[in-house]
Amino acid sequence: MAEQNNNGGQQQDVNQLIQVRYDKLHELQANGKDPFVITKYDVTHHSTDIKDNFDALEGQVASIAGRMMLKRVMGKASFCNIQDKEGNIQVYVARDEIGEESYKDFKKYDVGDILGVKGKVFRTQKGEISIHAEEVTLLSKSLQILPEKYHGLTDTDTRYRQRYVDLIMNEEVKDTFIKRSKVLKSIRNYLDGQGFMEVETPMLVSNAGGAAARPFETHFNALNEDLKLRISLELYLKRLIVGGLERVYEIGRVFRNEGLDTRHNPEFTLMELYQAYTDYHGMMDLTENLYRYVAQEVNGSLVLTYGEHTMDLSKPFERITMVDAVKKYANVDWNEVADVEAARALAKEHHIEFEEHHKKGDILNLFFETYVEEHLIQPTFVMDHPIEISPLTKKKPENPEYVERFEFFMNGWEMANAYSELNDPEDQRKRFEAQEELFAAGDDEANHTDEDFLNALAVGMPPTGGIGYGIDRMTMLMTNSPAIRDVLLFPTMKSLDK
Repeated sequence: MAEQNNNGGQQQDVNQLIQVRYDKLHELQANGKDPFVITKYDVTHHSTDIKDNFDALEGQVASIAGRMMLKRVMGKASFCNIQDKEGNIQVYVARDEIGEESYKDFKKYDVGDILGVKGKVFRTQKGEISIHAEEVTLLSKSLQILPEKYHGLTDTDTRYRQRYVDLIMNEEVKDTFIKRSKVLKSIRNYLDGQGFMEVETPMLVSNAGGAAARPFETHFNALNEDLKLRISLELYLKRLIVGGLERVYEIGRVFRNEGLDTRHNPEFTLMELYQAYTDYHGMMDLTENLYRYVAQEVNGSLVLTYGEHTMDLSKPFERITMVDAVKKYANVDWNEVADVEAARALAKEHHIEFEEHHKKGDILNLFFETYVEEHLIQPTFVMDHPIEISPLTKKKPENPEYVERFEFFMNGWEMANAYSELNDPEDQRKRFEAQEELFAAGDDEANHTDEDFLNALAVGMPPTGGIGYGIDRMTMLMTNSPAIRDVLLFPTMKSLDK
């Protein structure tokens, strides 16, 4: 009870402090100094510009703007710290320099207020690069209380819900999202250099295909038609290959109605690319080169550290078939498994749960997920998946039970999925029919027949390699972030009122 009373008292104190800020704002407005009527401020420099180019700027006038994060009032002179998009810089504010009335106003400003400062660049006696203010302008009044500077914003839930405060208080968070932007930029730079064209395809679709996932559903009132949010980018991008664009990619949001955990969010960023006249081996080569390029551009190194693991991208990425991987880590030779009944018997023997509709290839994949994935720390291509789990992939000519597909793994995570794309419209129709049977048997994640896509294949699609990359997981690796929510500016959260 005492603790509850204490919390109530703290909230009362906070409310009083907030009220003081509102009172200060209203006083400013009454005196014709309303900060919210200001529409612009001419910024000439940022904090890092000034620090990096001090020798050239010393004694010169600079204008900066940002959030006041610290203030020390000492009689006729004060110091404050201004934080902008690049960092922070100290400002020396003297009454005799800015005038008595302005100085009186300045003393009433609060930590969190957004200020414009114009003054000369100098170095203090203690050696700190600073600005000697000639003008201080209140650009926006902060009416909320920021977390205490030295403890920051530590509550994880609050950090995700109030990312705007998290970015203010935690420098490493800002760095993470700057790196995320660099990841996207470097991907685009690399692909543009390889002759790829960036495109955009629909998010609202009548048939959410291209992946095994449950879609979100919505209703379009104007057409009185049910639509879905896309779960993949694949089928529209392949239509563009049919149209002769040859090398296309898209970076976009996809939506999957599934659970939340450290590596899954219902909306996430996917990149898919398709290249005519190549196969999944071409996609492996492209992936090796792309990952090396991104790591070098973003981190300046081909060695990535994530938690306790170190991954070396300078070495050739391992290439292993799914069958060989299961043999290596589970000591089960799938070549000796005769049929689905033998596969089910093995699964029971190894205490692997399966569903009634699972076939031999599905159970192989369950063995892989159970015994292999966690060991794939170094960059590894797992090739040649069973046909049952790959409805959009070309069969291996020499072994039609398997397809020309690989998944790319690092840190025990699937990072990418690639195919030699199926371009036979008759085979594709049969695969869709098999998926429809699975859906009827209770598999909510099975694909549905897409007649327009089949028509596109009938027009003719060249031999094509395609791949999808999870951008969020890539960013997690590049930034050593423990959870997907740490690399999403605004992750999906349960409403507080639910």
